[in-house]
Amino acid sequence: MTNDKVFAMSFAKVYPMLIAKAERKGRSRDEVFAVTAWLTGYTNAQLEELLCSDITYGDFFRNAPALNPARKQIKGSICGVRVETIEDPLMQEIRILDKLVDELAKGKPMEKIMR
Repeated sequence: MTNDKVFAMSFAKVYPMLIAKAERKGRSRDEVFAVTAWLTGYTNAQLEELLCSDITYGDFFRNAPALNPARKQIKGSICGVRVETIEDPLMQEIRILDKLVDELAKGKPMEKIMR
């Protein structure tokens, strides 16, 4: 799948899959919201609103109120790709969220996920 296709995907379709991944491993929707808020600066109310909108996944990140500067400390692999080596800045943001949810699903404590 090309980056443009990922960027054009509906946030309302993608985000529930991240929540489901965490919930399958015993984590909560609130925890997914918490790591997303930490990363992007969106409030829970804004996330709820966006889930009912037609915003694209790319625009979700492009319009993020306050990307956390500590996100650059997120390292490791997601889908076999090292997060820190992704060249497209927007795709890197998307993969950082994937990595945070992956760490959540693997049982990592919230304090360690939100470095």
